[in-house]
Amino acid sequence: MLFTATHMDGDESRVIQDIDSIRKSLGYALGASPQKWYGYLRRSMLAKAIRGSNSIEGYNITRDDAMAVAEGDEPFDAKTQEWLANVGYRNAMTYVLQLANDPHFSYSDGLIRSLHYMMLQYDMPKNPGRWRPGNIFVRDEQKNETVYEGPEFEKVPKLMSELIDSLNMSTREHPIIRGAMAHLNLAMIHPFSDGNGRMARCLQTLVLARDGILAPQFCSIEEYLGRNTQPYYDVLATVGQGSWNPHNDSRPWIRFCLTAHFRQAMILRRRIKEANRVGEQLDIEIKKHGFPDRVLAVLFDAAFGYRVRNSSYRIAAEISENLASRDFKELVEVGLLVASGERRGRFYMASKALAMLRERAKESREDEHLDPFMSGNITPQENLPFS
Repeated sequence: MLFTATHMDGDESRVIQDIDSIRKSLGYALGASPQKWYGYLRRSMLAKAIRGSNSIEGYNITRDDAMAVAEGDEPFDAKTQEWLANVGYRNAMTYVLQLANDPHFSYSDGLIRSLHYMMLQYDMPKNPGRWRPGNIFVRDEQKNETVYEGPEFEKVPKLMSELIDSLNMSTREHPIIRGAMAHLNLAMIHPFSDGNGRMARCLQTLVLARDGILAPQFCSIEEYLGRNTQPYYDVLATVGQGSWNPHNDSRPWIRFCLTAHFRQAMILRRRIKEANRVGEQLDIEIKKHGFPDRVLAVLFDAAFGYRVRNSSYRIAAEISENLASRDFKELVEVGLLVASGERRGRFYMASKALAMLRERAKESREDEHLDPFMSGNITPQENLPFS
């Protein structure tokens, strides 16, 4: 037996409808006639999801290194275990992107274990790609106590088979609920020696990606979970109550996930508005100075606070190192970028003028903290940026 979704009440059904309204409008905006800078936004969202999911487990890297992970570039800092963990998660998420619209797709234990191997292959003693060989206990080191005990290891293959069968089953259950329950069940089964949280979050994103409304980078709540780690742990503890208890009420978890989806959708809506304003202003600057369109990529990233380098730019733009260097030199000369460092350690950041352009594009973040279950809150059907 697995955890099952509690029957939805009126408030939960309304919040699901609100989330669907936002996602559909954003899906149209991103897919119908997408602006050229949406590709840069998509890459940034992937970097934030990777960084958010790994930060929950204590594998923290800088936002610049998270972008380097997403781009397949080298880190700004040294290659550490934290870096390797984020690269492994990137590899798994890249496979999720491939599977999002695969017409021959099906869930299997091989798929789950392969994704886990991609995540943890840098640490072979943790049995990447294999079910755990023994019982497992989750400890709170600060409190010096065991906070969760997974089901006996002999039960793992059967429980995972049941979870996989449920994911392959045709159902009218909403994808957000299916994703939330997949996450909950895998986290509570705790089938691996390590990396169970990352695998549960990746599986949830895969379920959402198969929904097809938004690309995986945009439908993931991993960034939100990374910013709200303690509430995330707290609700799992409330539902699990210390051990494998599939009879427990899943409603607190479902409501937590619905709130996460609502707020992450509001964040994405703001970022699309800001990306449009910044992108339009950058187009004006590029035309004013007679630059080729390819420089939009580095100016967009720099405007949003990232350090940019010759290596990633020349690969993305498919140009030579010398031509990339000349572009950067000219962008510095006109006052859009500022150079720092020497030779291979050189990178570029936004100038004061470029930073001010970004500052003028900022939107209010007030809506991103709304509780979608509180009556009287503005519903997302109002004030939508696209229809």
